[in-house]
Amino acid sequence: MSIRMLPPTLVNQIAAGEVVERPASAVKELVENALDAGAGHIDVVLVEGGQALISVTDDGGGMTPGELSLAVERHCTSKLPDDDLVHIRHLGFRGEALPSIGSVARLTITSRPRGADSAWSLSVEGGAKGEPIPAAHPPGTRVEVRDLFYATPARLKFLKAPRTELSHAAEIVERLAMAHPGIGFSLSDGSRSILKLAAQKGEPAAARLTRLAAIIGREFEANAVRLEAERDGVKLTGWAGLPTFNKGNSTHQYLFVNGRPVKDRLVIGAVKGAYQDVLSHDRHPVVALFLELDSEAVDVNVHPAKAEVRFRDAGLVRGLIVSGIRHALAGAGHRASSTLGVAALGALGGTAAAQRPAFNYQWQPQQRPSSHQVQQAAQGFAPTGLAEALPGLSLPNLALPPSAPTETQPAELPELDYPLGAARAQLHDTYIVAETRDGLVIIDQHAAHERLVMERMKAAMAAGSVKTQTLLLPEVIDLGEAAAARVADAADSLAELGLMVEPFGPGAVVVRETPAALGECDVQGLVRDLADDLAEWGEALSLKDKLGDICATMACHGSVRAGRRLSVAEMNALLRQMETTPNSGQCNHGRPTHVSLRLSDVEKLFGRR
Repeated sequence: MSIRMLPPTLVNQIAAGEVVERPASAVKELVENALDAGAGHIDVVLVEGGQALISVTDDGGGMTPGELSLAVERHCTSKLPDDDLVHIRHLGFRGEALPSIGSVARLTITSRPRGADSAWSLSVEGGAKGEPIPAAHPPGTRVEVRDLFYATPARLKFLKAPRTELSHAAEIVERLAMAHPGIGFSLSDGSRSILKLAAQKGEPAAARLTRLAAIIGREFEANAVRLEAERDGVKLTGWAGLPTFNKGNSTHQYLFVNGRPVKDRLVIGAVKGAYQDVLSHDRHPVVALFLELDSEAVDVNVHPAKAEVRFRDAGLVRGLIVSGIRHALAGAGHRASSTLGVAALGALGGTAAAQRPAFNYQWQPQQRPSSHQVQQAAQGFAPTGLAEALPGLSLPNLALPPSAPTETQPAELPELDYPLGAARAQLHDTYIVAETRDGLVIIDQHAAHERLVMERMKAAMAAGSVKTQTLLLPEVIDLGEAAAARVADAADSLAELGLMVEPFGPGAVVVRETPAALGECDVQGLVRDLADDLAEWGEALSLKDKLGDICATMACHGSVRAGRRLSVAEMNALLRQMETTPNSGQCNHGRPTHVSLRLSDVEKLFGRR
């Protein structure tokens, strides 16, 4: 069989298989071209999911008749002025999109340069190029793609339902809109509007957050913290969702490199690593991250659809993302997702509506009890007869008024000015109820203390000053030979956290010291859980990378359990330390430590509003 050169039409169809996988791929290429042309507004229309028609209209720079003819030729581009594939400053730069689309569809381009007195139009059908002809069009460019894949019918059977294809295209437009908040976007199916985003002006960070909120949802704006970090010429900005504001999959992680939406495994792995000790392994954070770095430090030419990139210094980028997100989350302190209270009220509202009696009633406000009376009631509910305080908790004064107020002197209640308020009661020996100025807070005592213990252990480990407590009687634990060997091999790393273990005969280990931060804990259960963790991680992973998970396991065993009666002083000590501890809005598994309810919302449950 002799070697021959393939005809240009077939070459373009092969290229189309790489560049134009589905209608959304064509939308991506055309919208990127509009962005590169300096458009201020971009309109996208898809009929029948893009199979019948894809139309992209912009108000960018436009093209002359000569440029129109070149634009549909292979490897013709205006975006590599120096013929340099290293310094790439545009989204579309290969010169493959238009000829590839024209080889498998009916393509029409109508364009008018700014300042020109007329427009020109050019058509390509199944790879056959026509000549530019005069047309009517305002300054800018309109690209129409009709009957996609008509020239390659085999590709049609791989398309999904029109609604599915439209959703994929909408995702592409949304991601490009996130990266370019100063540009207006619209998307429709020819009969109804799917997306309409006005151009955002003003301060760049505020404009970007407004655009993100319009696409992801207002809940993201209320439950995300801003991050900004820079290291060795790499700048990271964006917003990281609170750990308690999470999703069941990673589709709500938006990653951008030099304004280009990407789905890079390195970045996704870095995000996962940043949240590993504040989020359960089966939940995923919501983030929008924007990386800016020199074009020489990133290769955007490693994927046919330019969906992936390669960093020259991958370790630097990963470290910047992990540290940037962790620093931002630590600054959030005790904040938890604001949607938790709404969800709780929704559940309560449904129950209350089902149980509410069918009659009208009136209510009269009662005189507010004094703080002294409330504290006495709380003490009666949670007696103080504990032999020991919670491990690591101090018992601060709450600055209560010196005496109960009289009927003519309103209660000042200064303790309510704390962010988490003042403890009033303990429910089922598990949940603390605190009163604030404008509502109440319900705290899961085990989840909250678990986070405090873990953060204390992490801080001590970072400072190299982990305090230990020697057991009066060393604890011998039978694990089986394989599990005992895994624990013994990890002894040095466990010692950094204050857990001193040694081999003790076949299939057993002995524990002589435990971290002081854990207080009195279940040593047997702790070591067995650690042995299970080590088996799950396997030998391929460095234990150093899993010290955070080990901290979480140890903190869980060293924390105050549900079912333990606490004194008012202990409850308030827990609240005060939550307010000053990073990441205390969620436990080590990503569950919320507290839920805040506004008084006005609670009153609605009882018909007072």
